Amino acid sequence: MADFDNILKYWGPVEADYSGVGNLVLTRLFTEHPETQKLFPRFVTIPQSDLSSNAAVSAHGATVLKKLGELLKARGNHDSIIKPLAKTHANKHKIALHNFKLITEVIVKVMEEKAGMDPAGQQALRNVMAAVTADIDANYKELGFTG
Repeated sequence: MADFDNILKYWGPVEADYSGVGNLVLTRLFTEHPETQKLFPRFVTIPQSDLSSNAAVSAHGATVLKKLGELLKARGNHDSIIKPLAKTHANKHKIALHNFKLITEVIVKVMEEKAGMDPAGQQALRNVMAAVTADIDANYKELGFTG
């Protein structure tokens, strides 16, 4: 519970600007790990120089962060959130687990910059996301997806 509380005390700036922070997360993910942009068919043709001003990237970034907020606020009681997420990310989107680790590190950096998240908060976010990723992996295995 302490990890969730530690993260949530920095969550206000994210909630205040899901689209802006979400755009920053996805733009940085695609810039630092260009191969990830190919995982998003709607974004694959967008030049990197146009990502930060793209409304669809902002909207999807907001969706990602809202879902993360739901997971955080569930404080580990997140099976009802993880199951459908894992199902779509396995069956429809084909997102390998490695990509959750990549976006975690991007979110950690953005949270430090935009919300002043300290090293303890950053580690808490890594801890929580490691547990979330492990739960996604367990669901992937049930679904027969080797992501």
